Amino acid sequence: MGCRQRVRVGGQLSEEVRVTSGVLQGCVLGPLLFLAYVNDIWKNIVSTIRLFADDCVTYRKIINNYDIEKLQKDLERLRERAAENAMKINPCKCKAVRFTRGRVKDPLNYILGDQLIPEASSCKNSGIILHSKLSWADHVNYTVKKAWKALHFIMRILKKPQMLTHIDEICL
Repeated sequence: MGCRQRVRVGGQLSEEVRVTSGVLQGCVLGPLLFLAYVNDIWKNIVSTIRLFADDCVTYRKIINNYDIEKLQKDLERLRERAAENAMKINPCKCKAVRFTRGRVKDPLNYILGDQLIPEASSCKNSGIILHSKLSWADHVNYTVKKAWKALHFIMRILKKPQMLTHIDEICL
């Protein structure tokens, strides 16, 4: 490949080192190779798996302990598959979310490798915030806040602040 790289921190540059693997940032080949790596990741997975860009979501309906074991086994298969392809899944970037309107107090104890996947009350999937209590309030508030930011940006550009007279926050 013949490429070299260095890092800038503040005003200081590190020494150059030769790049021996990987693909150049912004290269068309990067996403193509990634897709080739993950294209068959669903094989040997019993739970439902959804892929979008570099995100992977695995889920299943949990009725009993056997379903919990199946999901945990699928997580282990995903970790093994990643390891076979010299990829690593960062458990800190993973979330375990239980979607239910019922009162469940048992913690989620799913493990990836040797690390516990942190439990969360919500997650973002394909731009939509999904809350564990099946409420849309978080997503609606996020969307409204984003829309107000866009409106304020447009108004600053147009320099017509008199158009906006009152702002209310929507909380459901």
